[in-house]
Formats: sequence, C-alpha cells, structure tokens
Amino acid sequence: MTHTAGRAPVLVAAGGTGGHLFPAEALATALAERGIPVHLATDRRAARYSGALADDIVHVVASATLRGRDPIAVLRTAAGLGTGLIQSWLLIGRLKPAAVIGFGGYPTVPPLLAAAWRGVPTIVHDANAVIGRANRLLAPRVTAIATTFPDVFRAAPQLAAKTTLTGNPVRLAVVAAAATAYPASGGKLHLLVFGGSQGARILADVVPAAIGLLEPGLRGRFAIVQQAREEDLKRVSDAYRELSVAAEVATFFADLPARIAASHLIVARSGASTVAELSAIGRPAMLVPLPHALDQDQLANAGVLADAGGAIRLLQEDFTPRRLAVELAALAAAPQRLADMAVAARSVGRLDAAERLADLVLKVAAAGANK
Repeated sequence: MTHTAGRAPVLVAAGGTGGHLFPAEALATALAERGIPVHLATDRRAARYSGALADDIVHVVASATLRGRDPIAVLRTAAGLGTGLIQSWLLIGRLKPAAVIGFGGYPTVPPLLAAAWRGVPTIVHDANAVIGRANRLLAPRVTAIATTFPDVFRAAPQLAAKTTLTGNPVRLAVVAAAATAYPASGGKLHLLVFGGSQGARILADVVPAAIGLLEPGLRGRFAIVQQAREEDLKRVSDAYRELSVAAEVATFFADLPARIAASHLIVARSGASTVAELSAIGRPAMLVPLPHALDQDQLANAGVLADAGGAIRLLQEDFTPRRLAVELAALAAAPQRLADMAVAARSVGRLDAAERLADLVLKVAAAGANK
C-alpha cells in the first residue's frame, strides 16, 4: 500500500499483537481499495504481523503497559506514554490524517490522545465482547466507537449513542477461506489446535494426553495440526509419534485461515481474532478461555460462540485429558452435530466487517472535514 497523491491519509493505531494488527490490516486493505492511503502507528512487537504493510507507512510509537502499582512502575509507564504522545503529536502534524482509528492495546493511547487534542476525528474499534482497558480510557474522548458485538455499552448510554456495530474485520485470507464448504464427514477427523499468537502450554499438556485416552480405532481416525511453543515442540511431536497419530506440529502457521477451513473441529483459546475467524469461516470449536485475563474478555468471547451453538466453552480448570477425550469421542460419533455447529458459528460471523468499518471511518472523516 502506498500513499495516494491528493488524498489525506487515515492513521491506524494498533497494539503489536495479531489480535490488534489483523483487523487493522483488514481495514487498511478496505480503505486502500477505495483509494485512501493508510499509515500504521504501532509498537516494536508488530514486525511479525505487519508484513502486508510497506515499511515506509509503519511508524513505531513508544508506549508502555502499567504492570504493578508501585511508584517506579507508574513512572516508567508514564514516561513511555509521554514519549509516545510527543512522537504521535509530531507524526499527526506531519501526516495531517483525515481520521485516526485505534484497535486497542496501550500503543493506541498516544496516537488517539494526540489526534483528539489536535482536533482530528477519532474512532476506536474493540474486537472483544468486553471493552479493553485502553479503549475504556479512550472511549469518552473519541468521536466514534465501533464494536464487534452488540450491547457492549448497554450500561453507558452516552457511549452507546456514538457506537456502531461493525463486527471485527478479518484478513483477506479469512474471507477466501470462508468460501470453503465444511469438510464432508469421512474416515479422517481433521483436528486443529492452536493457542493464539503466543501459543498455549496447556494445549500441549492436554491434547496429546486426551488423544492417548481414546480407544485405538477412534484415535487412528484423527489427523492433527497443532501449534506449540518452541519448548514444547519435541514432546508434543514425540507424543503423537508414540501414539501412531498423524500430526503436524509447528510454532506458527502462516496459512492458519486455510487450515481452519480444512478442519472438522478446532481446539483453541478464545482471543478476539480467533473467535472472529472461526465465526467468519464457520467451524465448530472447543474454546478454552485464558483464565487470568484482567477483564475476562476471552471468557465473554467464547460465550458468544457457545450461546450461538457454534462452540463448546471449557474453563481451563475443567480442561483435562479425560474431559477432552470424552468430548472428542462424543463429537466424533455425531458428525451431524459438528456440521450444525459449523452453521451456528457462521451465523455469528461478519465477512463484511472491514467494509462496514471503512464506511464508518470515511463518514467520521467527512463530518470532521465539514466542521
């Protein structure tokens, strides 16, 4: 994506994880297709995920997350955010964007505050069923709010009045994967296991052990693709090899949307991007929310899919090899239930979320330009 002559750009701000950057990337693509140049403000973690954006439009802005309440931690956070605020003020002055939109995470705070103070139209998008802390801080100060799920601000009428339900934008690879029909039930059961951008040790502990508890005939039907942390790769691979189960184990899958589409069932965490991609593609899942999240956002995200009938939500304390083996055996014996769960998951997804959000960004930018 390159700067389009004569058009004011949109500045997209996102924390440097896949959960924040993937929807930002999807919006950037939608805006670029309309001839709107896009720049990205993010933190240093973004290198792994921002490959779809040209280097000259990615701007690293200092930030910090508050970790602890002791005076040194507070001062360190304030210093990081203060530096980022100065950098953002200068960046916005140079780019003169038509609007600035943030996708959550503390790296979005400096660009959004700087834009608001400069009088630039601002938007925040939240991907979760529970609004994140950075977005909660910014919500009263921005021009408009976009949400993935309805009624997020039911208890805050003033914020609800400037909120638009757009859904969570998904990457083009997800849109392409969504065109794939749910795999026909046959001999093999394709199981995909992943724990988000950072992986999840508990999946490495539980899933191979659960497969080992299945009776041999059923166990042999599984073909498994599993993401694991570097330190868990060997033991997970060895476990499947000893069980004579076909398995591909890696730390990262660049083609994850296509692998979701090829699967009969997914076992995963329930981060915002995971839930958005499962629902957009329409695949059944067993979701194990991250238990120690401050706002329990993954618990709420998984609840949306579970309430729709597209997922089974298992608390981590209940996610044992025996419980998982029971669930896998029951689902393997009920292919129609899996197919019905796929349809239910798809009913929650919004493939046009990027277009809806692009519409909102341009509407807010136009209103700001006419003031």
